[in-house]
Amino acid sequence: MSEPDPDARPVRRFVDPAYVPRCATLGEVRAGIDAIDRELVDLIARRARLVKDATRFKRDAAQAAAPARQAEVFARVRAHARGRHADAFPDLPDLVEATWRTMVAGFVAREQALLAATEPATGAVVPTDPAGADAPAGAVGDARAATPGTRADRPDDHPDDRADDRPDDLEPR
Repeated sequence: MSEPDPDARPVRRFVDPAYVPRCATLGEVRAGIDAIDRELVDLIARRARLVKDATRFKRDAAQAAAPARQAEVFARVRAHARGRHADAFPDLPDLVEATWRTMVAGFVAREQALLAATEPATGAVVPTDPAGADAPAGAVGDARAATPGTRADRPDDHPDDRADDRPDDLEPR
């Protein structure tokens, strides 16, 4: 069987009388999907920069995995798909959750690898013994103070990010 002709008229129709076609040809559908794919890649890149920044706040691979945070994110995106887009596509919440689980697994693996490119921050508290007693690392200082490379000295992380874009309730950290 060959691929469908992108310029041909539809060969099927939905029996639901409430269904409203979005495009006249498969070519229009594909162009719309391609545009959305570009937007998704841009959003995933923005998310990746935030995940990379989140690495600075994690002590080890277990903290990078953050299973409780993952569960919150999966529940939140599933509820968003169910509540706001319930009629968009059959079983959309399942599809959204599966997509997020795959994406987050990839980000967690990369974040765990990124930990090797970090070192304890000046004034950070790190475990000093297996029992978990904490002590300041490096020079003593206020860990809340701005350090080079933080948002306090650089309001825009990346030229592709608009200054008014901030993580919302769907952005896993």
